[in-house]
Amino acid sequence: MSAPDIPHPERRILVGYASRGGATAEIAEWLAERLRHQPEPFEVSVAEVSDDLDPTGYDAVVVGSALYEGRWLRSASRFARRHRHDLADRPVWTFSSGPLDDSASTEEILITHSADRASRRLLARDHVTFGGRLAPDSRGWLAHAMVEGGHGGDFRDRARIDAYADQIAGELSMLPRRHPAA
Repeated sequence: MSAPDIPHPERRILVGYASRGGATAEIAEWLAERLRHQPEPFEVSVAEVSDDLDPTGYDAVVVGSALYEGRWLRSASRFARRHRHDLADRPVWTFSSGPLDDSASTEEILITHSADRASRRLLARDHVTFGGRLAPDSRGWLAHAMVEGGHGGDFRDRARIDAYADQIAGELSMLPRRHPAA
């Protein structure tokens, strides 16, 4: 007599982000939405990275941050530093959001030092930089000056974001499932 088929529970994925103006949070939501609609069922949670966010109950983690002056936000860097040991045994991917032009979609963007450091700490399988968004109603004198200088706009490439989610799903579906500790 063969053992009954026991359905595999959905793999749990955390998409964590650090955002100031909401553009990176929206990228995280887009990634999660795409991951939820893959052939393999994934249970995807989206959360802002913070000192209270615990990634240990997830099978895989995606971490992203907005770039300001070429740096990841402090909360994302701190999350990577704090959880590097917790996440060492599961797949992690990282992303940045920032260039305020179409360069992230048209050319190879070199990873910034802070994003590279965080990605290496987390043993990330890959890192991608997406374009950013600077809305006309952004707060702060620098943002206002940039918008007035013609540097505002939405440079996020939804097709590229979807392709990254598809890549993550494809890689994750090829990896063995983690077994919970007994």
